[in-house]
Amino acid sequence: MKKPVIVIGIGEMSGVFTRGLLRAGYPLFPITRDMNINEIAAQVTAPEIILVAVGESDLAPVLEQLPADWKNKTALLQNELLPGDWEKHQIINPTVISVWFEKKKGQDFKVLVPSPVMGPHADIIKTALSTLNIPTWIVKNDSEMLFELVRKNLYILTTNIAGLEVGGDVNSLWNENRELALKVIDDVLTIQNHLTGQEHERERLVEAMVEAINGDLAHQCMGRSALARLARALDYARENQLEVNELERISKNYSRN
Repeated sequence: MKKPVIVIGIGEMSGVFTRGLLRAGYPLFPITRDMNINEIAAQVTAPEIILVAVGESDLAPVLEQLPADWKNKTALLQNELLPGDWEKHQIINPTVISVWFEKKKGQDFKVLVPSPVMGPHADIIKTALSTLNIPTWIVKNDSEMLFELVRKNLYILTTNIAGLEVGGDVNSLWNENRELALKVIDDVLTIQNHLTGQEHERERLVEAMVEAINGDLAHQCMGRSALARLARALDYARENQLEVNELERISKNYSRN
């Protein structure tokens, strides 16, 4: 029998992963908000993976609570994810996937482009998702995985924040409001560069982002987290004295309306 997988967070995205893991033959132990992580750790010994499937805003508190012997088995799938998010919790070499499929309540998942995954349990994640015909590919080095994480962040933040201004789908954003999109991209990339401590290849990132846009042209820009994403981006930019004039303008216009 295969070792169990601990799943922290039971939401829409978690449901996709757990379905794949079950099909791949892994027993699962879910942890919900009202459960004590340390109590579960005492009961479930030697798990294969700790799949952290909570939302972005809940990630830090969960990682802070992880038992020490779980930290080398962690798998992360959040948006707006960067190495600093796990390194500050002494998590070394987690399995990380940049998820390029969406799952909404009452609907099955929709794939935009193949999802890159890296880490000690990348093969298990890839196998589990393949049982659902969700395409993934394994990244071989840290620098390429960082590129993929920044690519996803650029897509999510740009479409959400620009969507506050123009609404609509990513097709209309890119093909009818490209000047706005490029200005938001520059501001978001300023923040991503500062967060990661390095300059990223703008043109390569934009090209990769357009590939994702073309993967689902009808994808709506403004998700329910758009305002929170804008607020987090502005808070970080202001705290670190970064110039993000377009984000400031959109925030003021949206507040005025």
